[in-house]
Amino acid sequence: MVSFEDFILGEDRPIYLQIIRHIKQEIAAGAIEDREEIPSRRALSALLGVNPNTIQKAYRILEDEGVIVSRSGAISYTHVDAGTVERIRRELFAEDTKAWVTAMKRLGVSREEAFVLAKDIWEAERE
Repeated sequence: MVSFEDFILGEDRPIYLQIIRHIKQEIAAGAIEDREEIPSRRALSALLGVNPNTIQKAYRILEDEGVIVSRSGAISYTHVDAGTVERIRRELFAEDTKAWVTAMKRLGVSREEAFVLAKDIWEAERE
């Protein structure tokens, strides 16, 4: 079953988008695989202490994107193949990179400085 044990609600974006991102990050990292059961809307609502409509909205978007499959009265589960994983990874990478570039530009950091910083951090994280 898809876990929300390490999920922490933030205030930086709407809750339904945080739920979507959590599931997508877990898929991209390989922690969620194909046909894994996801918590029911009611169970996740109770676990996170949020309105069931918020969970419904997140799940509906994931259904529309083909990431989860739900049938009325049945268990909902993930629908993940190699193409989906790659699409999600590119999406998250682009989203995070854009936010980072925007932050660097706001700070007045040049592209060259930003690349050096990114390389230094990358190397430091390897240790």
